[in-house]
Amino acid sequence: MNVRTKHIPQHMLYLNGVTVSFDGFKALNDLSFMVAPGELRAIIGPNGAGKTTMMDVITGKVKPNTGDVFFRDTIDLTQHDEADIANLGIGRKFQKPTVMESLSIFENLELALAGNRGVFKSLFHKLTFEQRDRINEILQLVGLAERQHELAGALSHGQKQWLEIGMLLIQGPDLLLVDEPAAGMTDHETAMTAKLLREISGKHSVVVVEHDMEFIKALDCPVTVLHE
Repeated sequence: MNVRTKHIPQHMLYLNGVTVSFDGFKALNDLSFMVAPGELRAIIGPNGAGKTTMMDVITGKVKPNTGDVFFRDTIDLTQHDEADIANLGIGRKFQKPTVMESLSIFENLELALAGNRGVFKSLFHKLTFEQRDRINEILQLVGLAERQHELAGALSHGQKQWLEIGMLLIQGPDLLLVDEPAAGMTDHETAMTAKLLREISGKHSVVVVEHDMEFIKALDCPVTVLHE
């Protein structure tokens, strides 16, 4: 009897020689790096170094002029659009939180778990025991279990960031892209965010774009430097 085994990728993300030009301006110039399964990696660089463009390339918003972009060893991301890439297991968190402030913290996670089913159907859909357990697991992970019934709008900026990270995690991505999570946070929130991202890695590969060097030190992870 043949037993099928799950493919364990050598590289969760692999960029090689990626160049992106806009009207002759090179937003990315021959960028190469790789991320292993379960690895936490920071990407740093000055404004204009192409950090956002790099995220856009990985998520399919921008196509590179040259270079390779592979996910899980064999999936050529340059051949997929944004929707396809999200469904492949790549989650992206933008700098500004996009939680639904008029809904509770629990309901935000419930909507994220439901995916594309829609707000009305999701909130009136009866959760299974497994789904409820999954939401509670994420609430504990992001430190919001005791406030789960409060409106998301009542959270601080940092707590909204944690909730949005939870909303991405609940969808089970293999790779999580996080854009400047420490921006606008208090010192305590910054330290807690670094701790959260370290805890997430292992089960997920995490790429963090950041310019706060104290936060980068707190992540205690490999760093890729982008130059102008």
